[in-house]
Amino acid sequence: MSAQSSNGNAPSRELLEKLFRTAYKIRVFETEGIKLYRQGLIRGYFHPYLGQEGIATGVCAALKDGDYIASTHRGHGHCIAWGASINKMVAELLQKDTGYCRGYGGSMHIADIKAGNLGANGIVGAGTPLGVGAALASQIKGTDAVTVTFTTDGASNNGTFMESLNLAAIWNLAFVLVVENNQYAVSTKIEESTREVDLYKRGLAIGVESYQVDGNDSLAVYNMTKDAVEKCRRGEGPILIEAKTYRHMGHHVNDPGKYMPADRLAYYKERDPVDRARAALTEMSGIDQSEIDAIENEIRLEFEAAVEFSKASGEVTIAEFREFAAAY
Repeated sequence: MSAQSSNGNAPSRELLEKLFRTAYKIRVFETEGIKLYRQGLIRGYFHPYLGQEGIATGVCAALKDGDYIASTHRGHGHCIAWGASINKMVAELLQKDTGYCRGYGGSMHIADIKAGNLGANGIVGAGTPLGVGAALASQIKGTDAVTVTFTTDGASNNGTFMESLNLAAIWNLAFVLVVENNQYAVSTKIEESTREVDLYKRGLAIGVESYQVDGNDSLAVYNMTKDAVEKCRRGEGPILIEAKTYRHMGHHVNDPGKYMPADRLAYYKERDPVDRARAALTEMSGIDQSEIDAIENEIRLEFEAAVEFSKASGEVTIAEFREFAAAY
C-alpha cells in the first residue's frame, strides 16, 4: 500500500508548531554537535540525522506517554523527538556524568528506559527484536502501549528484520516498524543490496499491513503513524512503514560521502524536512516570521545552555569506572 495516509482534517497550529520545533531542534543539535566533535569534545563516532528529521518528528508526535521506542546508531533525532532533555543529551555525548548514561553510552547508546526509550543501538538491526519483545510484554500485561522500532534499509537485510516482524505478525502485537530508508547502508546504495528497493513490500510478503511515505514530510509521517498506532491499539498490528529519505552527508561525521551523486543530494536538499515543516507552519497556521525567528532563537539558546551545562559537569572517576566494569 504505497500511499500517504491522511485523517482528512486540517492540522492544528499546535501540531504544526510541534512538528517544526522538533525538526528544528534536531537540526540544531546535529549541526552544532558536529562543531563540538570537530573541537575534540566528543569522542568516538557521531552519525548525524541531518536530512532525516521529518521521520522521528512525525512518528513520535503520534505516540503518547506509556508507549515505547527503540532506536538505531543514528539515534539522536529519535531521542529528541521523544522529548529527551537537551542538557542530558549533550552531556552524554561529551561523556559527562550528568548524561543519560553517565557518559558510558555516548552518541550511539543513549537510553532512558523509565521514559520508554529503549535506547539507541550500535548493532545494526538489534532494535527490532527489542521492540518486538517490548510489544509482547505490553500484550501480556494487558496495556494498550504501542512500541515503535526505528530501523534502516541496511538492517532490512539482517535476519532479525523478518524474524522479528514475523513473530509480531503471528502474535498480533501492537508494534510499528519504521524503516528509515536513506538509500545507503554506509556507502552501499540500496540498488546494490536488494533487487526490490521498495522495502515496505517485505511486510506484505508475510501478511503485515505495510505502507510507504515521504520521510521528508513530517506531517505525512505523522498522519500515517497516527493511523498505524490507532490500528495497533485496536489489536490490528503490527504495521510496517517505510519512510523514504536521504542523508545530507556521509554515514558518519568523518565520511565525506563522495559516493552520493550530487544531483540526487541536491534533489533531496530541495525537499529539506526542516524547511518543509517551517513552510507548513507558516502557510497553514498564519504564523508570522517574527514568531518563527523567536522559536528558532529559543532553541539555539537552549542548545547553548546545554553545552555550558555539560562543560561544567564532571566525568565518571576512574574508581567509579572500574566498579562499573567489574559489575558487568
